[in-house]
Amino acid sequence: MTDSRPGLALHWKVLIALAMGVLLGAAIHEFWTASTWSRFGVGNSADFRAFRPNPANDAAGAAAVVIRFAADLNDFVGRLFLQALRFIAVPIVLFSLIIAVAGVGDLRKIGRIGLKTLLCFGATLVIAVTIAVVLGKVVAPGTFVTAQTRAHILAQYAGEATQRVATAHQLKDQGVWAYLLGIIPTNPFNAFANAQMMQVVASAFLLGIGLTLIPRERSAPVVAFCEGVTEAVMALVRLIMFFAPLAVFCLIVQFVASVGVGALKSVLVYCLCVIGGLAIVLFLEYPALMYALTPRQNRMTPGRFFRGMAPAMTLAFSSSSSSATLPVTIQCARDRLGVPSDIVNFVCPIGTTLNMDGTAFYQVISVLFLAQLYGVDLTLAQHATVGVMSAVVAVGTPGLPGASVIMMAIVLESVGIPTEGVAIILAVDRVLDMCRTIVNVSGDAVACVVVAGTEKAAVQSK
Repeated sequence: MTDSRPGLALHWKVLIALAMGVLLGAAIHEFWTASTWSRFGVGNSADFRAFRPNPANDAAGAAAVVIRFAADLNDFVGRLFLQALRFIAVPIVLFSLIIAVAGVGDLRKIGRIGLKTLLCFGATLVIAVTIAVVLGKVVAPGTFVTAQTRAHILAQYAGEATQRVATAHQLKDQGVWAYLLGIIPTNPFNAFANAQMMQVVASAFLLGIGLTLIPRERSAPVVAFCEGVTEAVMALVRLIMFFAPLAVFCLIVQFVASVGVGALKSVLVYCLCVIGGLAIVLFLEYPALMYALTPRQNRMTPGRFFRGMAPAMTLAFSSSSSSATLPVTIQCARDRLGVPSDIVNFVCPIGTTLNMDGTAFYQVISVLFLAQLYGVDLTLAQHATVGVMSAVVAVGTPGLPGASVIMMAIVLESVGIPTEGVAIILAVDRVLDMCRTIVNVSGDAVACVVVAGTEKAAVQSK
């Protein structure tokens, strides 16, 4: 999204809001305690915030009511922003992918672009998993956590970990064939209503193919309708993103105020290992692939790429959801990077469901971390199993906050590591989820650039 008006660019506004939110949230977490509430006449803050009657709160004054209103308003603004983006996600996937497939008009070209897209996804995924295995073995973050810290975290997050593992078992019990069969919806409208992105992508892809198989004069009105809806949705994206700095501030304040920054200290080496590895994928792997896989005339510099994707990356960090960020990813790739619309509309929706480099990397590092923590000595074959399973599981992970932790239990069981270790990951998962979502979103844009370059499509200078 470009803006001809003077002033700060959107991504700088979002970054400033992000920093301010972190500072305010950390201050609230550190200094706002139960005794602070009591000074305003609130004896039970949980009941007071939930509007539950409690005699301990009878002395609450007007100041306490104003503070509660401010906190609820902050939560409302953040949730409203994310809900607006999720409202847009299904229409943008459905109609943009229909346009992309139908617009090609040639099944052989669709197959060629689709194959290039999948090969690009596969290449980035394999490299990311390899980096994770090497980094996990060299740094060995699990050896830095004491037994006392492990016991404390396990006790604190045991209940939530049990729920995540149970959900993973349900998914595992379905089996691979059931999962593959479920990609094609029996009722596409149900898939749209419940935002089942894999099924939405499959529906759009099949409808697009159907439109290529009928005469152009019959398909043209449908394609024109889809184009109109897509343009309307993108106009909504521009309107919603105007409020992005405020929404990011609200989201970050709430998150940091609730968990603080102290949660990172107990597993600091693990956190640094994950963040450092994701940085390697983002700042070394992706630019190298764009340089190696695109012709010189269509080559994109790293500076231009990161400037162009900055709004999507900052939103991905604050929302922890690649699905919610998808409309902004499409807009940045098309309007700021200059990738042709037909390729962006084809690659990005598929990438949101299939291209999860950050998630796969995170799965591998986390499994190796827990193996070292529990003293499980993995063989070479088991390391390979971890890499393959993490890549496979990442492909099926929904683009929603915290979804990869559920899938991690499947990988842990495959190599005999106690699934209770998920509790330790949960202690810092949200922070790391924010970081890996940046990589997931950026990987989709990288694929757009590479596919456009290999198709000799002009990437316009912005």
